Amino acid sequence: MKKIFIMSVFLLFSSVSAQQKMHTVAKGDNAYNIARKYGISLDEFYKLNPAAKSGNLKIGDKVTVKNGSAASASSAVSYITVQSGQTLYGLLRQYKISEAELRKLNPGLESNLKIGDRIALPASNVSRYADSNTSGTSEKAKPSAPVSASANTYTSSGISSDNFVTYTVQSGDTTFGIVNKFSVSLDDLIRLNPDLAKGLRSGMVLKVKPADKAYVKKSGDELNVVVMLPFGYESGDSKYRTMSLDFLSGAKLAIERNARRGQKLNVKIVDAGSEATFKNSLTQINRDNTDLIVGPLFKSSILEVLDYVKDSKIPIVAPFANSDDLYGFSNLIIVETNEQTYADRIIQEVKTAHTDQRIFIVADGDRTHANYIRTGLIKALKNPNIQLVNSPSEITADTNMMTGQSVPVIAVLASNDDSTGQAFAEKMIAMSGEVQGMKAFSMFYVPAFEKKADELGKASLVYVMDRTINTEGSFEKEILSEFNRKYCKTPGKYAIIGFDVMNDMLSRENSRGEIFSQMGKTQTQLATKFEFERIHRNGAYVNTGYRVVRLVP
Repeated sequence: MKKIFIMSVFLLFSSVSAQQKMHTVAKGDNAYNIARKYGISLDEFYKLNPAAKSGNLKIGDKVTVKNGSAASASSAVSYITVQSGQTLYGLLRQYKISEAELRKLNPGLESNLKIGDRIALPASNVSRYADSNTSGTSEKAKPSAPVSASANTYTSSGISSDNFVTYTVQSGDTTFGIVNKFSVSLDDLIRLNPDLAKGLRSGMVLKVKPADKAYVKKSGDELNVVVMLPFGYESGDSKYRTMSLDFLSGAKLAIERNARRGQKLNVKIVDAGSEATFKNSLTQINRDNTDLIVGPLFKSSILEVLDYVKDSKIPIVAPFANSDDLYGFSNLIIVETNEQTYADRIIQEVKTAHTDQRIFIVADGDRTHANYIRTGLIKALKNPNIQLVNSPSEITADTNMMTGQSVPVIAVLASNDDSTGQAFAEKMIAMSGEVQGMKAFSMFYVPAFEKKADELGKASLVYVMDRTINTEGSFEKEILSEFNRKYCKTPGKYAIIGFDVMNDMLSRENSRGEIFSQMGKTQTQLATKFEFERIHRNGAYVNTGYRVVRLVP
């Protein structure tokens, strides 16, 4: 039986020092200034000195300020959410961990697990064993429903009444991790939250930095939305017109759905035309009475809209454009996950699976992705044998010089060309039938992966995708049924994107008409996971959400 698993894992890393030292508490010392003096975080200090959490440091007390285990330079913990039917014994078996180890990571863990419980596990065990004993429940040629083997990342942020970004501390958080996540200094975090001197506690609501001036809609209860799509792109060129119509069909479904739920919406559809005629469409945007702009499609057009509304800071959603030169705009929301994010994940996956096999990377025309993965693997692995090839046909098994037997290799697809992906899938199926232990990875989704899922499971194929529909989910069934009733067909790729983008944005509006204050929420719509982060301080919100799909025999 085919088994397919989808996982998004968030890793929390904490650093410890290389040498152990003792510090004698002097007059005026407290946990914060001692930690700062020795270059460690408060969280690290409290781990080394649990008794100090009470805040009762006395002059003359001896405290540990460095940890002597250099080998523990980094540790990684991942979290899973308990699903229906999972038991404590089942988790121990699945993740190959002892009960003592599990309880050490989860103090107070009860033997009777409850659905929704958040369980900490060693990241390496989650990466290797997550869902390997769970069968897919969807149709034969389709991936199973996304499995909740993940924790939401920093999804508990909000805005305080005095306009500060807030964060609710979760189990497993560290001060160091929060400082890094929000790009703030430890000094500023302590200044805003004096109680941190007593230790970091789950459930604490921290002020982390001043919030950007909240964008509030301009006309009372009604949200004014402009959708910009290139319907009349070029004479005789129907590619973008068809894409726009499909996108709009999904967006309209989301608009009507939210309107039925009581959201007051005024939506204006603007023909963005071609890049050459785009400026004419800008005049249709009323900067004094627009609360959200979805589109346009092209980066050059996005830049022009940003310039046109720069004084009013109207939120702008870029459905497809994603590049470094867009990251500096604080009112921009970038939906498309950067491909480098996928490449980084594949590097991580190959690193975990690698046991001195030769690695083949199938490159595209300009080799950008292939070279990036190759460089990452050279840094991550010790003296790896990596070969870049132009075609899957160039992938060959190694030969054991002693026995003459074929030896499995690792194959990585770094091309998003469907025909190359088809050839890659066929090559992996053929090789896995001849050589046991083949391992295949792809930073792109290819339709052939779904059609040949059973066969590719023999090559333990792992691939990254940003969009997939859980056809067994009640929400998904409802939306697909609504779309079919409205348009008498199944939604295509761009209709799905249109629904997901519009439904996600509209659902983030709060009672005060703000959208930006809700960007910390991780949400999954019909097929897309939205997990926005600011790459630069006060820069654009960039979607970093994706799924990892694993095929097993």
